[in-house]
Amino acid sequence: MRIRATVAAVSGALVLSAFAVPAAQAAGTTSAATLNVTFSKFKVNNGKAIVVGASAKVAVPVTYTVTHAASLDVSADNFASGPLIYRGTSVSSPANEIISDDPGTCTKASTTVLNCKATINIRPADDDLANAEAVTWKAGGLAITANGTKKTQGDLGTVAVRRAAQLTADATPEPVKKGKTITVTGKLSRANWETHKNAGYASQSVKLQFRKNGSSTYTTVKTIKTSSTGTLKTTVTATVDGYFRYSFAGTSTTSAVNATGDFVDVK
Repeated sequence: MRIRATVAAVSGALVLSAFAVPAAQAAGTTSAATLNVTFSKFKVNNGKAIVVGASAKVAVPVTYTVTHAASLDVSADNFASGPLIYRGTSVSSPANEIISDDPGTCTKASTTVLNCKATINIRPADDDLANAEAVTWKAGGLAITANGTKKTQGDLGTVAVRRAAQLTADATPEPVKKGKTITVTGKLSRANWETHKNAGYASQSVKLQFRKNGSSTYTTVKTIKTSSTGTLKTTVTATVDGYFRYSFAGTSTTSAVNATGDFVDVK
């Protein structure tokens, strides 16, 4: 995996640079010259879990507040700040860390307060995450001035990072005579951040649900478990026209998901 580092000055303009560095050299530490600012009011992904698929980039919105001395020059050519998420006990020595690519966009709320928004991009295709990192991460902030004075602050909140799930359902035969057997098959899979593909999710409880044609509500028919490869198969008796789907409630590591309903015409 890689740790996204650090705030840097480039050609006189402040930017947040993203590049690979060894964990021992990650720019999460506070420099000898510490910037006298304080981060607060962090909200990552609007307070919701971050769901990441096998390969596609996920843009995570973040809002936060920076409190600073009235004498600090916070113009764009002198000051930059940005959010980060990290895993581990300390922001100064994280097990993994992902920082926003670009500085936050800030507006002055007063002479000492900035209200900011930024985006943290998570790129599973670039090995930002390992499967074991589908856990709760911590939030932090990073600020720097043009002369290199900087500050990193951790423990500003938490956010769950989860593996994205996919679920299918196929009800056959169609059409079917009333009273005959309908077989509903499907598969539950989830993102593997190490292979960058989806893989079957074994031994998970999944609900088979039915929605009568003309209704907007699904009702649970039964609950079954996925196979060792994530597949699903069960039978029901045909009664009326409607839609069958599978529904997965999710786990602490994996997102909830509903399959698209499959219509069955009962004759």
